[in-house]
Amino acid sequence: MSEAEVVYSDVKFTRGKVGANEGPQQAVVNKGSKVTSERVLLVVLSVLLAAAVIALCFTTFKIIKTNKELKNLEGHKMKCERNFTETLSKIQPCSTVQPTCPGPKVIDDPCYKCEGGWELHGEKCYYFSNNKSSWNQSRDECRAKGGDLVKIDSREEQTFLQRRLKDVMTEAEDKFWIGLTDSAVEGRWEWADRSPLNESLKFWNRNEPDNWNGTNGTHPGGENCARMGEKGGAKDLKCWFDAFCSKPHRSICEKAGVKGQIKKVCD
Repeated sequence: MSEAEVVYSDVKFTRGKVGANEGPQQAVVNKGSKVTSERVLLVVLSVLLAAAVIALCFTTFKIIKTNKELKNLEGHKMKCERNFTETLSKIQPCSTVQPTCPGPKVIDDPCYKCEGGWELHGEKCYYFSNNKSSWNQSRDECRAKGGDLVKIDSREEQTFLQRRLKDVMTEAEDKFWIGLTDSAVEGRWEWADRSPLNESLKFWNRNEPDNWNGTNGTHPGGENCARMGEKGGAKDLKCWFDAFCSKPHRSICEKAGVKGQIKKVCD
């Protein structure tokens, strides 16, 4: 065999292991990717938590604002009701214009009217007496005028009277007799016309009626007549108080309004 001849059997080719040196680097990359994913997840959760806190704060603010608006609306409603009642009491529902054309017809007047000194409200006339006298004397005065001590038949009527008295009372004790008494049977309150007090239409002030019998029992019969009024206004219209029937107070008389006749304006 010549020297130029190559023995192929002695030549060995060494095949390197592809990627043998990349294993640790790839592990670092994989670990880095895992850490990055955890950070992303943490950031996402933090953002969601922050959003939830902001939403909670916003909802709380809205609730507080809504409650405040509801309170303001309730106050506005009460003011409107007050103004409406006062306006109704002042409105003259009937026209006083007299006919100017010849031959007018006389027809029934659809409007209620009151005598001088009496105030019209709804279908009733009210007289607010300035005379201070006992309950029985006050009732006699009302009957002499064709009426009786007032009988309160509705919350609307109580509202009208309470607001009216608030304007004319001069002091806390300047209250007015109403036609309510339990003189016949203790604890059984009834109106002057003998009708029983409606349990759903009671406007007693707190702890009233208490039937106080005076200092050292000077009035063994107790307080058997009702008066009403609060100078500064009454909460939920509760301004009835029992008192000794002999105590002098002003009073409220009541009688039905009357209808007359008017001349119809020509067509």
